[in-house]
Amino acid sequence: MPGLAKPRAELPPAEAIRALASPEGRLALRVTPGARTESAEISGGRLFIKVRAKASDGEANAAVLALLSTALGVPRSQLQLLRGATSREKLVQIAD
Repeated sequence: MPGLAKPRAELPPAEAIRALASPEGRLALRVTPGARTESAEISGGRLFIKVRAKASDGEANAAVLALLSTALGVPRSQLQLLRGATSREKLVQIAD
């Protein structure tokens, strides 16, 4: 259908996301793959990310890092998945 743009994901301010990271730049987050819409929200001092990609062949992980790089305003190359490649609980390193 022409004319239907993909809605932009709702993202919290980059400063609010960075405030959740450890002094070393490590950010813990919880992911929901296969969601209807993409979003990121802060609740209870944690970051929750929803992506449309399914959890297969690393697609959801790639989508999470892409959404996070957009939310933080940093290149994707500045983010590295440290832990949780096959889990909903992930730990991401944010390079300076």
